[in-house]
Amino acid sequence: MSTTQFDVIVIGGGPGGYVAAIRAAQLGLKAAVVETAQLGGICLNWGCIPTKALLRASEINHLLHNLDEFGFAADNVRFDFTKVVKRSRKVSAQLSAGVSHLLKKNGVTVVNGFGRLAGTQGTLRKVSVTSDGGETILTAPNVILATGARARVLPGLEPDGRLVWSYREAMVPTELPRSLLVIGSGAIGVEFASFYRNMGAEVTIVEVADRILPVEDAEISTFARKALEKQGMKILTGAKLGRIGKDGDSVTVEVTAGGKTQSVVVERVISAVGIVGNVENIGLEGTAIEVDRTHIKVDPYCRTGEKGVYAIGDIASPPWLAHKASHEGVMVAEQIAGRTVHPISPLNIPGCTYCRPQVASVGMTEERAKAAGHKIRVGRFPFIGNGKAIAMGEPEGLVKTIFDEATGELLGAHMVGPEVTEMIQGYVIARTGELTDAELKETVFPHPTISETMHEAVLAAYDGALHI
Repeated sequence: MSTTQFDVIVIGGGPGGYVAAIRAAQLGLKAAVVETAQLGGICLNWGCIPTKALLRASEINHLLHNLDEFGFAADNVRFDFTKVVKRSRKVSAQLSAGVSHLLKKNGVTVVNGFGRLAGTQGTLRKVSVTSDGGETILTAPNVILATGARARVLPGLEPDGRLVWSYREAMVPTELPRSLLVIGSGAIGVEFASFYRNMGAEVTIVEVADRILPVEDAEISTFARKALEKQGMKILTGAKLGRIGKDGDSVTVEVTAGGKTQSVVVERVISAVGIVGNVENIGLEGTAIEVDRTHIKVDPYCRTGEKGVYAIGDIASPPWLAHKASHEGVMVAEQIAGRTVHPISPLNIPGCTYCRPQVASVGMTEERAKAAGHKIRVGRFPFIGNGKAIAMGEPEGLVKTIFDEATGELLGAHMVGPEVTEMIQGYVIARTGELTDAELKETVFPHPTISETMHEAVLAAYDGALHI
């Protein structure tokens, strides 16, 4: 057994953990990251990054099968599914190696093994790291918990690696299934549904809520549903699952929706019904750290109830997004280094779904703004009124803005359409900088770009849209 002392120890090497460690090292702190699996966490290895590589392949497949629209023709268009999956894994491996290089470059110590809080040693906190080589005790006055989360499992739909998949199995299939059922229509479920549908599979989405993408603005959700159904997806909302049966190479799921019960028979099922925080066996027992429904309670500065212990990312408060985890990691590292920091406002954190068409948003939905007592002005601008979108062959989209009528504050912005996940940052900057309708109206947008829809949606909130 050996003991090593640091200024800060990060348990978990995902997008929150490794960023926290790098920032701490940049500020002159001696930092260590404890990771039991691959650096980069779920996001880089099994989530954000590899799914985008898969979705890029499906976009290409869609374009190749619609070449005639652009004046081209190609015969015998086909793909090698094994190569599609292999490329996504290669992208993840490259970036994971990049994280390892960044940690080494910044002087961060990486300790391989399972980390857990192990009490105190004077003014220091002890972290026990177990691996095949035995146990190592690390000490530091500050510990950041960044252990992330895992997929929630529904009874009767436990992933079996063959017929029922979690996101992990859905990312590395050996062949393209002819049909599949996606349970859950959050970002993960809809992205997988979009990928497999654009690769040629018959896809059915089942959602317990009354609409898909339930955290998004209702109008955007409705628009996205129509677009996905137009592509051939079947979507059942307000649905309940009944009997589940496995028979050879297929799964039969009884679904009740709209007062009707039907049996959906598919080759594969993807379960995408949320996440569970990884709070087990990390030494929370006997501490003042509180857990609420598998997530650690933190204050606006990511401090737990235990002095010197912080929690960031998916193990802590929502929204459970990689970019939120990274930002929290920086904030906590700077806090430990003695810098003045500011809490992160959840309403300034963008949400993105990379289906086709993409969905992105920041701030309040229309419903939430009204419920909060705001008298609002709403602007809408469709992509059909945008020259660049039409030239791209992507006229299907909508930008929606919500302003406080009295102050001109941008309460929320919601988008569906091509590349809106890249454009939403304009509205995020506006909210972070506390810009009002006045500044946004006066902002010059380049022409021709699809970002002009953002300007038009602002103007539309005040009856001044020019191209519709």
